[in-house]
Amino acid sequence: QVQLVESGGGLVQPGGSLRLSCAVSGSIFSDYAVGWYRQGQEKEREREFVASINRSGSSAYYVGPLKGRVTISRDNAKNMVYLQMNNLQLEDTAVYYCAADNVGEVAGTGPNAMAAWGQGTLVTVSS
Repeated sequence: QVQLVESGGGLVQPGGSLRLSCAVSGSIFSDYAVGWYRQGQEKEREREFVASINRSGSSAYYVGPLKGRVTISRDNAKNMVYLQMNNLQLEDTAVYYCAADNVGEVAGTGPNAMAAWGQGTLVTVSS
């Protein structure tokens, strides 16, 4: 059973940057593709896909309003996945989750299809 733990969230001003980290354990990390998702504060907001990276780290995929402002990367030697976020805006305030699945690629995968999730890390963009 793979476990994921996010860190790096916090309070940032509009236009600022954060790097989120996802530590993965409990299984062979290089067997898993990993995605980042986010969920806004409103109860009706669904968890939305932000970015993903394949098993080897050779391919990344981005969609949505954060595309062009985020970069996903992974270090298979350290069992870590990162999400560098730049030029953050008020509407980027959300809980950010990393998720993994034992497949080669999870580009655009809906949240219900991901096998394992972290607990989330809160990113608050505020002046």
